[in-house]
Amino acid sequence: MKRIKQYKKLFNIEGDINLKDLKTSYRKLVKEWHPDKFQDETKKLEAEEKSTEIIDGYHFLVSIAPETKAANLEDYKKTITAFQVADWHHKSMLLEVTFTDGNKYEYFGVSKILFGKFLNAKSMNNFGKRNIFNKFTYRKSMKASVEV
Repeated sequence: MKRIKQYKKLFNIEGDINLKDLKTSYRKLVKEWHPDKFQDETKKLEAEEKSTEIIDGYHFLVSIAPETKAANLEDYKKTITAFQVADWHHKSMLLEVTFTDGNKYEYFGVSKILFGKFLNAKSMNNFGKRNIFNKFTYRKSMKASVEV
C-alpha cells in the first residue's frame, strides 16, 4: 500500500487510476527529469535516479489500473479457479502467490493475521478466493517460463 501511495503521489493521482491521465503525467515528468537536460554531474545523477523511479512507478501503476485489470480479468479468473496455489511469500502487507500455471500475483494490504489464516486453511485456494484473491488490490508480477 505504501508503494501505491508513493507512486500515486509522484504522478499526482487521487482515487482510481486513469491510464490516459497517467500517461500524460508520465510524459510530463519524463521530460522534466530527463538526465540529458542537466549539465552538472550531481544533478544528472539525481535526474537518472528520479527518471528510473518515474519509469518504475508508471509500469507499476499501469499494472494495477482498473483498465488493465479489466482487460486481463478472464485470464485472472481462470488462474484463480482452475489452478492451485503452488508457492507464496508474505512480507510487510504484500502477499505474493504463485499458481501451478506459472502465473504470479501480488496482493497489497494483506495483514499478517490474514496470511496466517491463509496458511492454516484446509484449502488455501478456497480461502484465497473467498478472502484475498477478489478483495485486495492485485497485480500480475510475472509469468513463469515454461520448461520443455
